[in-house]
Amino acid sequence: MDIGQRIRELRVSRDLTLEELADRCELTKGFLSQLENNVNTPSIQTLEDITEVLGISMSDFFKEDSIPKVTFNASDYFVDEKETFTRIWLVPNAQKNEMEPILLKLAPGGSSMAIQSHTGEEFGFVLKGSPTLVFADKQTWRLKKRNTFYLTGRKEHWIENRSESEVELIWVCTPPIF
Repeated sequence: MDIGQRIRELRVSRDLTLEELADRCELTKGFLSQLENNVNTPSIQTLEDITEVLGISMSDFFKEDSIPKVTFNASDYFVDEKETFTRIWLVPNAQKNEMEPILLKLAPGGSSMAIQSHTGEEFGFVLKGSPTLVFADKQTWRLKKRNTFYLTGRKEHWIENRSESEVELIWVCTPPIF
């Protein structure tokens, strides 16, 4: 575990400056900076003082997942390539969250999976191309780059690429269904 990084994450998440945390722990700003940069290692007593000021127990301090990750990059994504589409989960383990964002890519002639009727809501934003939003009752909407859609999941639906160029869109469902 990176103790210095953990102290910094907790301090920043509580909107404390180095100076404020140092003052409350009766440490110098320089010493606390050394701790956060792993130049120095805190004694158990010093770490107990820091965690007390930060409002966290020592056991919670050492739990690896006590601060959830809030930013993600391409190395975190999960890619699922199918014959007619590629979907990329932009947030790992999004199924446990309230909403699930994906990046959907459709080659010319491609189609997404059909989304069965559900009680949630969905939002989409077209990044590239001209996809068609299709409902099982044959209603369709042609979208263009920078168009959005927002719908309830009461009717089965999917996205098709009826154009000659690639389609990319962000698609967010709540609750997660992808």
